[in-house]
Amino acid sequence: MAALVIAEHDNTTIKGATLNTVTAALACGGDVHVMVAGANAAAAAQAAARIVGVAKVLHADAPGLDHGLAENVAAQVVAVSKGYSHILFPATAAGKNVAPRVAALLDVAQISDAIKVISADTFERPIYAGNAIATVQSLDPIVVITVRTTGFDAAASSGGSAAVESVAAVNDSGVSTFVGSEIAKSDRPELTAAKIIVSGGRAMGSSEKFNEVLTPLADKLGAALGASRAAVDAGYAPNDWQVGQTGKIVAPSLYVACGISGAIQHLAGMKDSKVIVAINKDPEAPIFSVADYGLEADLFTAVPELVKSL
Repeated sequence: MAALVIAEHDNTTIKGATLNTVTAALACGGDVHVMVAGANAAAAAQAAARIVGVAKVLHADAPGLDHGLAENVAAQVVAVSKGYSHILFPATAAGKNVAPRVAALLDVAQISDAIKVISADTFERPIYAGNAIATVQSLDPIVVITVRTTGFDAAASSGGSAAVESVAAVNDSGVSTFVGSEIAKSDRPELTAAKIIVSGGRAMGSSEKFNEVLTPLADKLGAALGASRAAVDAGYAPNDWQVGQTGKIVAPSLYVACGISGAIQHLAGMKDSKVIVAINKDPEAPIFSVADYGLEADLFTAVPELVKSL
């Protein structure tokens, strides 16, 4: 039996989360196939074929599959599901939109946020905001999984030579239509793919201070900017910067937390970072419990000094 990874893409390139999901699929045993469902997505299918470890790429192309409309993509996955023992999605906003629909249509339980594959039917996943790890076993004939990408290394994006097979596209369900999108433009690395992240919390006090204090540090380090939910809710930072249980799950090489107390929901989104640096004037702040390096100081003094010394 083979495992099927549902690729996340923009019709031209494969997004990084797919590479981590391929690694998880390889750990399940058997061949790994990747499905690219989109419109005019031949370039994305060819990119998927170059991923190391992928044996075959299924390419479904139709206007109704553009923009990843969940109802249509879910129907497409179900249409090709026969013969697969595992169907895996990245645990991103897009993956979590489609995977439950697929599980429901196949009448199986979904395993969410898998961080480790113990065997073909047994997985580990975090619960209680990451404070406990549950080991779960599936007895379903097809295991539908969303993969927390921080739990798996990314497969190499080049070096593979999988065959690309065109599959019949399903009819447009007509249930939903794409109206439009507003995409934030930034010269900085995308948050979930960044090697270095500088994050700010409610202690920043305002959006002006957030940018004034943290932007120079991020510029020096070539880092992405992140924020706690409290900072986002207060309007100091945009929604797509939010790190945490209800934001983005990240695991960069370096995470610098400035004025972040370290609520459990925030820690759930960044505690897998390789090196964590915390700057906070509260010695009892929970962030210090996970930090590799902690500086008890006023961030408005410490961060500019740090920028000057870099």
